[in-house]
Amino acid sequence: MKPSSLAATQKKRYEQLTQIVAGDDVLGIMINADPDAMASALALKRLFWRKIRKTVICRVNAIKRSDNLAMVKLLRLHVPYVNRADISKITKWAIVDGQPGHHPRFAKVQFDIIIDHHPVTPDLEAPYIDIRDNYGATSSMLTEYLRAAGIKPSARLATALFYGIKTDTDNFARASTANDIKAFKYLYPFVNLNIIKKIESSEINKGNLEDFRSAFEHLEFIGNTVYIHMGRIDDPDALVIIADFFLKMAETSWCFVSGIYGQKLIIIIRNAGFRLHAGNLAAQLFGDLGGAGGHKSAARVEVPLTAITEKAKAEEVSVSDYIRNKLKNRQ
Repeated sequence: MKPSSLAATQKKRYEQLTQIVAGDDVLGIMINADPDAMASALALKRLFWRKIRKTVICRVNAIKRSDNLAMVKLLRLHVPYVNRADISKITKWAIVDGQPGHHPRFAKVQFDIIIDHHPVTPDLEAPYIDIRDNYGATSSMLTEYLRAAGIKPSARLATALFYGIKTDTDNFARASTANDIKAFKYLYPFVNLNIIKKIESSEINKGNLEDFRSAFEHLEFIGNTVYIHMGRIDDPDALVIIADFFLKMAETSWCFVSGIYGQKLIIIIRNAGFRLHAGNLAAQLFGDLGGAGGHKSAARVEVPLTAITEKAKAEEVSVSDYIRNKLKNRQ
């Protein structure tokens, strides 16, 4: 497709998007707050600025990671928890960087707008859907919407989108497209790089040190794979931080970090190899138990603890041994 055709396509998307919400509507944007989601929500709010009565952004998760908290503070983001947000007057709902099947709270909402870069989930319905799973970040998609609307981003918005692209593509080490690079390059002149540096230097806090101590105690090597079962955890984001950290080892191509949070078993998967696909492997190994999927280099498994406990009991092993055996026998 020629660049002019791409621009025309994006212009058409923007026009279709703005037809979904009327001038007297109050738009609610619900997200699972991470950098890409928060930046995308901020951009969507900007797209409807002065076009509708009001836009309310709310989140379904706790923000605990130090770098995410730094982003909220330094960019002055107002992202209240959904139960504390004023949603009584919302007439239209949007979700960015996510889909209804990604979180129980999402499933309770009838969304009018869905914009995401993750693989499409079954039975997805909404008046406006834009899912491009070949993109590395939803922030790249929202940057294209801004350009189609003729909106030059403020330093605050550009910095948020820039950081959203950086994190979700892992500085372009994960799967991304020329469109992600184009969005990144477009945003660069407007970005406050000092804020980016400060956010990125806030990755770990004192509370994470105990998580790392536990991770080193439970560290196992299976060939070129690191496996760590953390047992019960207070914060699922700790699994992400640990998985990213151990993938940096020269001898490691795969990293699996699991933990029990509430009544769910969560496994974070990272892949630095060339051939295999982390999302496909997650679905292959654990898809029969619940939610499992992701991208080539990063995937996540969230399954009911009861489901995997039953499987482990049937094989007369512990949950951690059951996962370990799955990893050893994977093809």
